[in-house]
Amino acid sequence: MKILMVGSGGREHALIKKLKESKKATEIFCAPGNGGIAKDATIVNIGAMDIDNMVAFAKDNAIDLVFVAPDDPLAAGMVDAMEKAGIRAFGPNANAAIIEASKVFSKNLMKKYNIPTAKYEVFDNPQKAIDYVVSENTVPVVVKADGLALGKGVIIAQTIDEAKDAIKSIMEDKQFGDSGNNIVIEEFLTGPEVSVLAFTDGKTVKPMVSSKDHKRAYDNDEGLNTGGMGTISPNPYYTEEIAKECYDTIFVPTIKAMEQEGRPFKGCLYFGLMLTPNGPKVIEYNARFGDPEAQVVLPRLKTDLVDICEAIIDERLADIDIQWYEGATACVVMASGGYPLAYKKGIEISGLNENGGVDGAVVYHAGTKLENDKFLTNGGRVLGVTAKGDTLDDALNKAYTAVGKITFDNAHFRKDIGKIK
Repeated sequence: MKILMVGSGGREHALIKKLKESKKATEIFCAPGNGGIAKDATIVNIGAMDIDNMVAFAKDNAIDLVFVAPDDPLAAGMVDAMEKAGIRAFGPNANAAIIEASKVFSKNLMKKYNIPTAKYEVFDNPQKAIDYVVSENTVPVVVKADGLALGKGVIIAQTIDEAKDAIKSIMEDKQFGDSGNNIVIEEFLTGPEVSVLAFTDGKTVKPMVSSKDHKRAYDNDEGLNTGGMGTISPNPYYTEEIAKECYDTIFVPTIKAMEQEGRPFKGCLYFGLMLTPNGPKVIEYNARFGDPEAQVVLPRLKTDLVDICEAIIDERLADIDIQWYEGATACVVMASGGYPLAYKKGIEISGLNENGGVDGAVVYHAGTKLENDKFLTNGGRVLGVTAKGDTLDDALNKAYTAVGKITFDNAHFRKDIGKIK
């Protein structure tokens, strides 16, 4: 099979490395890819949002499977366009990807179908939002842009003034563009966070092994929210008992709700959960593999990913037995100094071998480019250094040992990934 991966980050690199393990994958392309992905797939110079050219490439090159990995092209209908052209594609249609593309839609869906989530209100007027925050007078409070914002459209305000500033920056200053035309204001939940990715064909849902993301830029969960500074799998808080409760009260009801709404979800659905004193609740849905969750979940997948993709497209996921490796995985993200705000690009990375890796770990490239056989930084999150172990401590030790072999000017990484409080 000839496979085309759409996207350019660490998640896409992790997916490509897993797809390469399949005996069915004869050739893998990636558009637009990055420096490290260039060592594992043929790079195609088409932007991830260029639907017309992506479809044309898939047709011209007789691609058997297109894997649409990022949120933006899913929301824009790339899977729909592929299907219309007779090309098999993995990922939800646009009408199902709205579960991530609109926070307002997803919160209203949960309310309608009694799926546990935080109490919330929706606003399209900044003054009314401010009046609500003042009248409730409860902090911390969470302010979310309705639309896609690269995982950064959520502000946890510690004071009423911070909440007012957040509302103004999202709705009036358009910090996230049109994604901030509407906002959701919701109660702040407490408890351990869990990320659970799930395969689903619109009827059957099969959760993957759990993971824990570390969103804040600095150690001890300080600093700004990022796209994710590191991950571990499994999540130590996610017991078998909690997994069953989530399956019964969240995962299955969500898939049924989407089907009842005429928006059957096929692909990978990401459940961002909070294990509150009142039980598990949904913080957010993503319509695709998480990043960097994919980097710790996929290395634990035993079953052929191509087989799973095909079963989902053909709506026969119930017939496939998905197997996982025991043990643990850990991913430490090496980021550019200044991320998630301003940072420099084009800095040479030292310590990688000619394939962009290091001994003792797998290096997933997120923001790199390859120039004159040298790897250079080309994004905020640069590398995801991932290791497997029999225990979490084992995996973390291997990952951090590997991080110590890689250097670039102003490299920044958290030293406390997986250190459970």
